Amino acid sequence: MMSVLALIDVVMISNLLVMVIVGGYETFVSRLELQGHPDEPEWLGHVNASVLKIKLAMAIIGISSIALLRTFIEAGNLGSNRAGFTETGVMWQVLIHLTFVVSAIGIATSTD
Repeated sequence: MMSVLALIDVVMISNLLVMVIVGGYETFVSRLELQGHPDEPEWLGHVNASVLKIKLAMAIIGISSIALLRTFIEAGNLGSNRAGFTETGVMWQVLIHLTFVVSAIGIATSTD
């Protein structure tokens, strides 16, 4: 289970990097002119700075969710003393995740 979560985390981080690089280039530098190309991302046609911010926030929330789920699974194991998780550490991870969620909601409501 942990290896699957690690794989999902790596894929989400890779997608985040591609999204930021391609979206940032498309929005702020130049047009890529990929219309009709089979590898064109579907979101690229209507990308602007506000859409890119929301997609970035949602990707960060997804990555944070996977990390938090991994923490919950590892802390719930019988050998959790070896993992080094404390109640305070898990509480801080939950608070940081909730901060990401509240920030994403704020970004989504403040954009057009």
